[in-house]
Amino acid sequence: MKQGFYKITENTALTDTVFKMVLEGDVSDIKNSGEFINIKLDGKYLRRPISVCDVSDNTVTIIYKVVGVGTEQMSKMPLGTMLDVLVGLGNGYDTSKSGDKPLLLGGGVGVPPLYNLAKRLISQGKKVSVILGFNEKDEIFYEKEFKDLGAEVFVTTVDGSYGTKGFVTDVMQNIDYTYFYTCGPEPMLKAIYKASTTSGQMSFEERMGCGFGACMGCSCKTLTGYKRICKDGPVMEKEEILWED
Repeated sequence: MKQGFYKITENTALTDTVFKMVLEGDVSDIKNSGEFINIKLDGKYLRRPISVCDVSDNTVTIIYKVVGVGTEQMSKMPLGTMLDVLVGLGNGYDTSKSGDKPLLLGGGVGVPPLYNLAKRLISQGKKVSVILGFNEKDEIFYEKEFKDLGAEVFVTTVDGSYGTKGFVTDVMQNIDYTYFYTCGPEPMLKAIYKASTTSGQMSFEERMGCGFGACMGCSCKTLTGYKRICKDGPVMEKEEILWED
């Protein structure tokens, strides 16, 4: 984990509520796809944890949805604004287990961390399939970006306004894959858990206090005991997850 000040070089709307922000600064502590950063906002007690969408030599890209006063504040920040950020948080995805045909499944704002993952897997020569799930056509983002990487991309919408009508699991059952990676709301993760035919890794969305394991506020029960989503996660192996009815 590293703390530093990062300059906003891009802050643009992808949809009515989803924004892309690019921060310039030291990204050397970001090692794996699926990690997150924690942003300090003026006037707010808790930092805002946002998953990493992509990383380059000196920039980190995040995609966030305006859901409250904090993210609304972020959406209005001008270019050049300096932010106090913690980077290198979370354990990220393990690409060594992917096999030759990994499947990536993202729901809503669970889509962003899969972008850098897809980039890494494709660079390793893997045949990557991606399923992006949204409620409706107006919410879709990053379909073209995944295709430009060379991934096979499917889109689902709950209302059927674009792509396949239904959920990511409706497409999942028709794809031949060796392993899966996913991120999204818990009901989606639970459905994927039940529908999957291979092992995989799931990234959980959880409210966090400190973001680095000190407060224990995001602890969850697993088959191997209690784990902190921010420190021991957010990525967990399919086999260790204990679902509560």
